Amino acid sequence: MSIPNNNPEETAIFAGGCFWCTEAVFLELKGVKQVISGYIGGKTINPTYKEICTGETGHAEATKIVFDPGQISFSQLLEIFFATHDPTTINRQGNDVGTQYRSEVFYLNDEQKKITEEYINLLAQENTFGKKIVTKISAAPEFYEAEDYHQNYYSRNQSQGYCSFVITPKIDKLRQKYASKLKS
Repeated sequence: MSIPNNNPEETAIFAGGCFWCTEAVFLELKGVKQVISGYIGGKTINPTYKEICTGETGHAEATKIVFDPGQISFSQLLEIFFATHDPTTINRQGNDVGTQYRSEVFYLNDEQKKITEEYINLLAQENTFGKKIVTKISAAPEFYEAEDYHQNYYSRNQSQGYCSFVITPKIDKLRQKYASKLKS
């Protein structure tokens, strides 16, 4: 006899530029239980921030999002991911430039891959961004958790310049457009 899982959890992994930005966005959402900043998609085992900043390891700054699919779906997370970063620039988000700032969805199963492909096709058909979407879709390799000082960065450093000028506007946009999806 199997015991029903009353607290289902799923995981999504998105790279959309600086992980401080994507982490701050997803931490605001109902149904998101945990967001972990880290590195994915490169060749170095257990990379450090200093190493990935060289662009030589091949890793992207990414967030691993643990969520309750009964409160928020992978599709809804994907929609918010695309609404809160620029998926039309290769290896760049604003002034952040390098392979570590690329736009990429790392899928964990065939369903996530299918949903992502269909959503990108829809955005392209609707010409949502007025430019070609360059977001890559890749099977998720090993995810390496970033150093402790990167975790929950925005909430601990809101007055820092980068946070004020780059992250706060993203949070404001999220709060306006997705108010019904926010915690409290």
